[in-house]
Amino acid sequence: MATMKQVAERAGVSTSTVSHVINNTRVVSDDVRERVTAVIAEMRYIPSAVARSLKNDRTHTIGMMVPNNSNPYFAELIQGIEDAAFKVGYNVILCNAYDDPRKQAAYLRVLIEKRIDGMILVASGADEELARLLAHQQTPMVLVDREVAGVQADFVEADHETGGYLATRHLIELGHRAIACISGPRDLPPSLDRVNGYRRALAEAGLDAPSGYLVYSNFTSEGGYRALQQLLKLGKRPTAVFAGNDLMAIGALCAASEAGLRIPSDLSVIGYDDIALASYSTPRLSTMAQPKYDMGQRIVGMLMERIMGSAQPLRRELLQTRLVARQSTAAPR
Repeated sequence: MATMKQVAERAGVSTSTVSHVINNTRVVSDDVRERVTAVIAEMRYIPSAVARSLKNDRTHTIGMMVPNNSNPYFAELIQGIEDAAFKVGYNVILCNAYDDPRKQAAYLRVLIEKRIDGMILVASGADEELARLLAHQQTPMVLVDREVAGVQADFVEADHETGGYLATRHLIELGHRAIACISGPRDLPPSLDRVNGYRRALAEAGLDAPSGYLVYSNFTSEGGYRALQQLLKLGKRPTAVFAGNDLMAIGALCAASEAGLRIPSDLSVIGYDDIALASYSTPRLSTMAQPKYDMGQRIVGMLMERIMGSAQPLRRELLQTRLVARQSTAAPR
């Protein structure tokens, strides 16, 4: 691999001149710049990002932590973030906590050691060590979906309470009165917000949820599958189910099919997120669409402002969800 010294010797200039050409840190004549640039291309010289960061105090990298990138919701959010970062010349280092707060804390130390310019964090539940790590951290940061106690940072999320409300109201307007809810983990604020929206819609319609109609699980297809099996054992089966995300809803569809139920004539199911897979399930899944790509763009915009030194007050952005009615919901028989 070529070195800066070799480039300088081939171009007939000093190593400092090569550095100035690469980093635009001093005026260099057009003739010298062209000669150095040509040699760099000829020798396929790749400047050291570490060395450049030491000179410029910038690494042009953003660290991002997600709970589990096997969830398509995060994959689609990441796409919006990476596209926005690429446009402004930044790379994204992605860390996956696999829903383990200890692994999350370890990865955050790694990101900080890498001298990232900014951080995007979707926290994996509550964790005291995480709060301690971030409480005195000076790296610009945006929190997504889940706030961290004691940590002051810009915050972006979708309006999950309204999303849960609209999903449940959709089922009520179709004529359902026995409506169950399969929720994500009870210790995650987005899960609780969606449940609160579910409860608000029922209360507004004068409906009660019988005991056992609210089941907490995890945000996976298996979680939704097991939860619906539990609901189907109740003496009074629900005629409709609001699942806290699309993966759980798809798992519920599988459990319903195995039980001999037809969707939506025997059971209506609505999810949350509108992942790409929701359009290709059988039947196609009704859901609440989160503005995932737009959210990613906004997150990067907010973070870049902080990286560039913005001193404006901390911001909270609440983005709206929208109902996407497909084939998995219909009026009860």
